[in-house]
Amino acid sequence: MDPVRNPYAPGAGQRPPELAGRDRELEQFDVVLERVARGRPERSLVLTGLRGVGKTVLLNALRSQAIGQRWGTGKIEARPDQSLRRPLASALHLAVRGLAPRHRDPGRVDAFLGVLKAFALRSAPDGAKLRDRWQPGIDVPAAAGRADTGDIEVDLVELLVDAADVARDVGAGIAVFVDEMQDLGASEVSALCAACHELSQQGSPLVIVGAGLPHLPAVLSASKSYSERLFRYVRIDRLDRPAADQALVAPAAFEGVDFEPAALAALYAATDGYPYFVQAYGKVTWDVAPRSPVTVDDVQVAAPDAEAELALGFFGSRYERATPAERDYLRAVAELSPANGVTVPTAEIARHLGRKPSSLSPARDALIKKGLVYSGERGTIAFTVPHFAEYLRKHG
Repeated sequence: MDPVRNPYAPGAGQRPPELAGRDRELEQFDVVLERVARGRPERSLVLTGLRGVGKTVLLNALRSQAIGQRWGTGKIEARPDQSLRRPLASALHLAVRGLAPRHRDPGRVDAFLGVLKAFALRSAPDGAKLRDRWQPGIDVPAAAGRADTGDIEVDLVELLVDAADVARDVGAGIAVFVDEMQDLGASEVSALCAACHELSQQGSPLVIVGAGLPHLPAVLSASKSYSERLFRYVRIDRLDRPAADQALVAPAAFEGVDFEPAALAALYAATDGYPYFVQAYGKVTWDVAPRSPVTVDDVQVAAPDAEAELALGFFGSRYERATPAERDYLRAVAELSPANGVTVPTAEIARHLGRKPSSLSPARDALIKKGLVYSGERGTIAFTVPHFAEYLRKHG
């Protein structure tokens, strides 16, 4: 079949042609938007799941919904080596610029931008040289006495409350989308929780929508004991069979192509319903299939190429980031995973490697920071990437 017409899109955060299996989450967020717009209390939202389940895609879809309701929006991707101030300042600048044309008082918008600039300028350490100071590109003077203490918790609370007031003036809301939320620093997580707490108490029209790995709720809970009441947690998992079939069939039908039932069954068996894998296998299968309908033989021919592509781009790129000691740890987790399900006790890993648990802490902590494993419960470890154990047993 014509590869130019291939509809499938395996990419990091790239929206597939058919966003299957996420109708419930989209409908729930519509309710959140409507309730906040009417001044009703509503919690911020946190999406959690393994890599490859479509968290970033869904995050972007939710942002599109907010834009459709004429909200101001901004998005950041948290990084462990970057302060929250700069990306958040840029995201809020974008959000408020989207609302500014509807505001009756330009001076009030400028006043907020002055506070935003003051917040952003605190990203530079005290005593930093002028050339090292980041300039946020806001054409108003920095305000004094608001969101500029240098204490991220105090400043973030004041900044988000002021941003919400600008949105309230125009009868709209602001939504800030935070991808890879587990990579925020401990002080930044604490500040974000404190800000969400204050916003909820005031009924402010600003929500945080975060996405991260399965241990993100534990990260938030460790920061603030009340975090479980601040956020509505939504676990994003693999697609069930009907949704996976829809993700394949709907885009193909638009191009006049069908799948035999046996081909769909084979694709689900190969992908296990993980959205990234569905797109990867769908793309390769389309390219090797000579004609419609796609058959189970086409899937079998495509499977080695799809597996090789995943091994190189999805699994291999992550494995290459690990040091030799970290790879030993990963292989141990993979070897123990079949007998222990999804999670593996860290004590069992130490026994398997003939090491003391304390001696493995550096490797484990480094792998957590690199996003290759996570610890959902104390004393356990699991892969953040589905099917990573199988990959390591074949290639590690």
